[in-house]
Amino acid sequence: MSGVETGTITTDIPARLDRLPWSRFHWLVVVGLGTVWILDGLEVTIVGSMSDALKDPKTGLGMTSGDVGMAGAIYVAGACIGALFFGQLTDRLGRKKLFLITLAVYTIATVATAFSMTIWWYFAARFLTGAGIGGEYAAINSAIDELIPKKYRGRVDVAINGSFWIGAAGGALLTIPLLDPTIVSAEWGWRLAFGLGAILAVGILIVRRNVPESPRWLFIHGREDEGEEIVRDIEGRVEGDVGDLPEADDDAITIRQRKTISIPLIAKTVFTMYPKRSVLCLTLFIGQAFLYNAFFFTYGDSLSTFLDVEQTGWYIAVFAASNFAGALLLSPLFDSWGRVRMIAGTYILSGVLLAVAGFMLGDLTAVTLTIFGAVIFFFASAGASAAYLTASEVFPMETRALCIAFFYAIGTAAGGISGPLLFGKLIENATDAKDITGIAVGYFIGAALMIVGGVVEIFLGVKAEGQSLESIAKPLTAEDAEPATA
Repeated sequence: MSGVETGTITTDIPARLDRLPWSRFHWLVVVGLGTVWILDGLEVTIVGSMSDALKDPKTGLGMTSGDVGMAGAIYVAGACIGALFFGQLTDRLGRKKLFLITLAVYTIATVATAFSMTIWWYFAARFLTGAGIGGEYAAINSAIDELIPKKYRGRVDVAINGSFWIGAAGGALLTIPLLDPTIVSAEWGWRLAFGLGAILAVGILIVRRNVPESPRWLFIHGREDEGEEIVRDIEGRVEGDVGDLPEADDDAITIRQRKTISIPLIAKTVFTMYPKRSVLCLTLFIGQAFLYNAFFFTYGDSLSTFLDVEQTGWYIAVFAASNFAGALLLSPLFDSWGRVRMIAGTYILSGVLLAVAGFMLGDLTAVTLTIFGAVIFFFASAGASAAYLTASEVFPMETRALCIAFFYAIGTAAGGISGPLLFGKLIENATDAKDITGIAVGYFIGAALMIVGGVVEIFLGVKAEGQSLESIAKPLTAEDAEPATA
């Protein structure tokens, strides 16, 4: 069955949401939902910065460089599986219910990480932490796109995804005192770092409870009265902030409501109705996943192993600041210059620069490697963030969360699991010779994948700037409803 039908309605809810000017309500959405990327950045950076602390058999867990890479791969694997599992639940049960559940999963799992006693406990906790974060990606991206007006959707999505690097910088700076044995005992420093992530998550949960369910999801699933009530409340709050509201476009849509949409129908939609968009999303996700998970998961290990850096936190903080600056400063151009130009340009430019860094690797110091990385990822961070934007807006609403989850999972599994494992192995093999050029092959692979992603965007990219979600990809239920309307 494709779902239980509950009736046919005509609604102007999407047009009313899209015509709203920016207000405090939209900031609530950004803070309540977008801050999850800060948690992800915190998690990834803590692991990267704490490689030496985790390797110590007395105060850490006695891990090797290979184990550090394995932990990164397990975290990503958990994120992929969590995205698929929670993603299909998000489309079936609603955005709000799932973005509360996935945050709770993350919080419990990161606390469990702080209490790790063995490597296998640590691996299991990292898997569950990743599952919570992966579920967040699906629930949050779909909710944000459905609540943010079309005029601002591109810049908001890119900037929010780039906020990963606020967490990355914060995590890097936090590890400096926490890994200083004169301030905090070496046995407890790395454990406290993971505990701080749980504290931040609780604060986010308090704000998130005030974010409403997506009205778009409600009217599709036969709960149009609830959706109408939420939209009227949002309109009242926005009007109280900015005054009279502009008239909504006459873009009412007729849809046949269903309580559920079957997985086979979703799969048919993705691969039969939108094959080019599917290829595009896979290419973008694989490129950015390999680049980031390979380079960043092992960046701290590379600095300490080959370049004799004792406190990697300062270097990672600079690198992270550049990434966030790129996403923040370039994000408005995705709405003005357009998606295709910006995504293709950022992917190709960052790929070319990474290849140059690979050729120069043997001549780089810790400082010059960080400068190179900061320039490369200033552009790459905006492009990588736009991969999530693309997957979240180019498929029908009923499939949005699962499509985000699917392409995130497949792309990240291909690039994000193989990347840390490859780099971890390259670092181990090159350690004896103290020759950092041994990891250059990883740079070249990442560069090639990013350039290919940019070229594919030129040919298959979707010009979605300033368009409503329903015009970019008509809801499946709207197509079903057309004969009835006629």
